[in-house]
This record gives sequence, C-alpha cells and structure tokens, in this order.
Amino acid sequence: MDLPGPIHDFLLVFLGSGLILGGLGVVLLTNPIYSAFSLGLVFVCISLFYIPSNSHFVVAAAQLLIYVGAINVLIIFAVMFMNGSEYYKDFNLWTVGDGVTSVVCTSIFASLITTILDTSWYGIIWTTRSNQIIEQDLISNSQQIGIHLSTDFFLPFELISIILLVALIGAIAVARQ
Repeated sequence: MDLPGPIHDFLLVFLGSGLILGGLGVVLLTNPIYSAFSLGLVFVCISLFYIPSNSHFVVAAAQLLIYVGAINVLIIFAVMFMNGSEYYKDFNLWTVGDGVTSVVCTSIFASLITTILDTSWYGIIWTTRSNQIIEQDLISNSQQIGIHLSTDFFLPFELISIILLVALIGAIAVARQ
C-alpha cells in the first residue's frame, strides 16, 4: 500500500504510540485483566504495522487472527479463571527484585535508545513495488506468505513468540501460587 508521506508518518507515530502505551499497560497495570487487554492492544498495533510497510494484507490478518483472536483470548480466559482475591493478599509495593528488574530494564532501554539513534536509517532499502509484482507473477499467495514469514518478517514473529513464551510462563507461575 503506497500511502502519501504525511499519512504514512501519522500511522507510524499512532501505531508506535499505541504499541508503547500497550506495553507500558502490560507491565505497569496491577489488574491482570487490564494487563491482558493491553497485551491485545500491543498485538493489534504490531499487526497493523505490516500495512504501512508495504506488506501483504494477509500477513496482518493472519497476525490478528492468531495472536489477538486466539492467544490473547486464551490468556484472558486463563486470567479470569484465576482466583483474584488470593493474588492481591501479599502485595508489597516495592521489593529488592523490583529494584534489580528496574535497573536491568532501564539499562536495556538506554542501550536500545542509543542503538536507534546511532543507526543510519537512510541506508536501509525497503521492498519496492517492482519486486512485489515479480513475486506475485511467479508464485501463489500461500507461497508468498511462507516466503515473507521465513525471510522478511522472521524477526518480528520470533520476537512475538519469545514474548508470548515469557507471558505464558508468567501466567503459569501466577496460577501455581
């Protein structure tokens, strides 16, 4: 999808801010239901990032169906089946582990910001429309999705799978308490 410059920039800023706010909601909200809904917002924003990046709409739709439609709903149901009254009984405001975690997260955030600012973003070559037309002529849509998921969009799907793994391990740890 070839969008005009200001609309493209607005979409990127809007989706990026939704992604950041949703991620902060996942981490900072104490109610697990609200945190799960914030995770849904993160998944929706990530899937909508594929549209301004000239990706096929099917990739964004598959992302929405799989992560928001299935996995996030499963997480919300698991959180709803938990006993919420036991979760808040031993709630301390600040522990040593929270301090260590905040120091580690702040250092990772600072290193990411310095990496983003030091990267030359103008040297990155985006996919062009002519490559997409050639790819469409040679192979079918399902093969194109497979090729794009295993090459161009490999890193986002791997990062999301790691995030989901950490979230599911955390949900299991909370459910066992």
